[in-house]
Amino acid sequence: MATYKKADARAWARENLVGCSAVTIPSFSADLKRLNERGIRHDIEHTVGLGYSSTLLCSELAISAQENAQFTAWARESGKDLILFFHAAFGTLAENIEAVKLAENAGADIVLLSYPPQFWPTNEQEIYDYTKSFCDATDLAVMLFPIPLWGFERVHPAGMSLELVRRLLADCPNIAAIKSEQGFPLPAGICEMYHHFRDQVVISCPIEGDAIPLMSLMKLQFSGTSNTAWMSDYYPKAFELARTGRFEEAMELYWKVNPARSANGAAAQSYAGGTGVLNRTMWKYQDWLAGFNGGPLRAPAMRVPDRFMKSLRQGLVASGLPVTSDPDSAFMIGRHPC
Repeated sequence: MATYKKADARAWARENLVGCSAVTIPSFSADLKRLNERGIRHDIEHTVGLGYSSTLLCSELAISAQENAQFTAWARESGKDLILFFHAAFGTLAENIEAVKLAENAGADIVLLSYPPQFWPTNEQEIYDYTKSFCDATDLAVMLFPIPLWGFERVHPAGMSLELVRRLLADCPNIAAIKSEQGFPLPAGICEMYHHFRDQVVISCPIEGDAIPLMSLMKLQFSGTSNTAWMSDYYPKAFELARTGRFEEAMELYWKVNPARSANGAAAQSYAGGTGVLNRTMWKYQDWLAGFNGGPLRAPAMRVPDRFMKSLRQGLVASGLPVTSDPDSAFMIGRHPC
């Protein structure tokens, strides 16, 4: 259960959403019939050890609401002080409401609100209704997530217009943060949300390559949720340096890891060009390179071409970041197979 009252969600977020959030993809048994408890606990413990203050418990794959609750419970036990994001990425509004109630009881702290692929709004009222219905159904704080993945640009060029966001903030008091990616890969969304709403809710720039430079101009306290733990403790360190006024030192680290950043950008183009689906297998492989569990994911799951495995590994080597010496063939087995 949440440690705060619903009416206090924004004050809670302002105080507690500080630092960086990782993404934790669940691990499964070799036969894919059940969750891999030791693999999940290993990943949560490793996330804490790298200096992350929170993590998204990724559900954008083949996992049931009940399994997600178990995933949350193990994460809560293994990361007692870690802020846990429930990922509202199930197939329907009703499923997301069912799953968030289970996750609340299992120890989730906050929600990242996604929208199902089958949700096909043709006007802003439909987006408003879905969002408010979900927010009304949970006692948890909610992070609003405008991004082109949802296809809302058919309704407004920004996907979620300034007017829609303003209306949602007025009517949904538990919307406590905005993961601002309108117009991605351009920075327009983060700039507009920061300009208008930074005094109301926490504004997150989840894109590591943008956040550090923008912190020379913006007072950002939180970044996430995003695929950065594969660069080990670099991002929590660099973000904290920039957040506390040591921008030059942050940029020294920023440029040092540019080979890894470039490799990630090139690999992401293989799926980001129009599928609207993130390659979670690739994200899990990247984390495995940095010491996380790895292991198989349930179908349907995207594949990781060998050429990207090689370039991602070499990006870490060229950046001087930790990288396993285990062969790529060990990735699908995982560090804690069951």
